[in-house]
Amino acid sequence: MLSGRSVRPTSDRVKESIFNILGDEVKDKVVLDLFAGTGNLGIEALSRGAAKVIFVEKSRQALRIIERNLLETEMAVRSEVLPKDVTRAIGILAQKSESFDLILMDPPYREGWIMKTLERIRRTPIHHEGSLLVIEHDRREPLPDVVEGWEVIKQRKLGDTLVSFLVPKKSRYPASFGGED
Repeated sequence: MLSGRSVRPTSDRVKESIFNILGDEVKDKVVLDLFAGTGNLGIEALSRGAAKVIFVEKSRQALRIIERNLLETEMAVRSEVLPKDVTRAIGILAQKSESFDLILMDPPYREGWIMKTLERIRRTPIHHEGSLLVIEHDRREPLPDVVEGWEVIKQRKLGDTLVSFLVPKKSRYPASFGGED
């Protein structure tokens, strides 16, 4: 078990809701799990048919848990673990010309990481027109009405957690993505 408040695993309820909304959008996709923590979201993506998941996490304790979980679930072959802070990792992934269909983001709550990371991703070619970004965040840290370069196409409130689904402006995703709330 991880101690401290820096890593709080996604609850089963939130994870289930995210992946129910995503539906088949995970199958055969290349996924990036930013602020991966225990790897809970990325491993769920792999279990639902993602082609590959790259986990980005800087905590050594969390990295050991991710690697153990990947070995135990026999999913290590379709994954990569990048032991870096998110800002550096995004730059490294861009240098390697990586591009992701689905980006999962669960930053530490109320520490300002959401907007900094959205801006970094927007300015860095690690996504494409058809990419989908899913952010798990505290409901007391809502996204602004306008997020430069991104469009919020869906939000789901689950207790104190808000899950936001974003696409790059001029995306292929319809406004009705993920069904009705």
